[in-house]
Amino acid sequence: MLAPIAWPTPPAGYGPWEQIAYNIADGMRRRGLDVTLFATGNSRFDGALSSVVSVGLNEDPALNGDVFSALHIGELFARAGEFDLIHNNFDWKPMTYALATSAPPLVTTIHGFSNPQILAAYYACARRSFYCSISDADRDPGLAYLGTAYNGIDVSQFTFHEHPGEYLVFLGRFHPEKGTHLAIEIAKRAGVRLKIAAIPQDEGYFREMVAPHIDGDRVQFLGPVEREARDELLSNALALVHMTTRPERFGLTMIEAMACGTPVLGANMGSVPEIVLDGVTGFVCDDVADAVAKVPQVASLDRHACRAHVERTFSLERMIDRYIDAYIRALEFGTPPPPTPEQAAWRTRDWWQRPMAYTEIPDKPKTLDFT
Repeated sequence: MLAPIAWPTPPAGYGPWEQIAYNIADGMRRRGLDVTLFATGNSRFDGALSSVVSVGLNEDPALNGDVFSALHIGELFARAGEFDLIHNNFDWKPMTYALATSAPPLVTTIHGFSNPQILAAYYACARRSFYCSISDADRDPGLAYLGTAYNGIDVSQFTFHEHPGEYLVFLGRFHPEKGTHLAIEIAKRAGVRLKIAAIPQDEGYFREMVAPHIDGDRVQFLGPVEREARDELLSNALALVHMTTRPERFGLTMIEAMACGTPVLGANMGSVPEIVLDGVTGFVCDDVADAVAKVPQVASLDRHACRAHVERTFSLERMIDRYIDAYIRALEFGTPPPPTPEQAAWRTRDWWQRPMAYTEIPDKPKTLDFT
């Protein structure tokens, strides 16, 4: 299991890719599989742990990310012959190593395409790596997928609170695509307090679009929150505001909030309609005005339904089931099949010249079969 190394696995706070890599590795270990986790040295794992860097790259600014990322990937592929299958949760670079080796079957979870040019790597490596998507919405027409494996969480680690709180919450990172500024606008127009818990990423965005509105009362900034503080923040909220400005790939915070019984106000883009049951576990909103209008209604939603939805669809065990199915298929096939004529045709289009072009495809296929 190859995890990212921005943070320990699992992370104490923010680090969604690291958290999912841990959840998969530990879930497979508990199912009786022999798992080696490649992660940072300060990661916590009851199975075999391999590391080339002692702490997360974001924990020590002196660390060179390019150097240690390459060493991290190289260490896994130097030992590739020890394993029956490699599961890559570290984006596109590890796949390029697989092109030049006789490593065992490789399964790559696509946690999101950061820009269209990265698709060049995914297209080139499609003959070497199998792919899993984390939502039906976040698929590219030029790729084939073993299946969709929704991210899963250990629901028991989230405290259910059956009574709605009195504040909205934003949880994530400061970046325009995450829509912190929209959460502020919604809270102000709805006359409800907003608590923001986020890590810095785009400092200019924070300085211009977020910081001027923080007053310590109506709009509160809590900084990053970890474990118990994160759990308390989510479970006591009225709703989580997840009004992203680009289609969401999955949105781990949405299922964490619902596990606490807290409904979600989410943008009607990307995976949100797959994750949120509109009118049951929150509201899928077309714009800010729609979200503002829905704020008075969230308190009437059944918070038990939010918890039950996560237990049924987004639990850790459901995720493990989906990945075991993917592993079985990858081992049966051995290597990915060649692209279909439709996939090959898509790869020749000028997709790289259109910013975020892959998010604008209205009818992505939801299932692709290798048979």
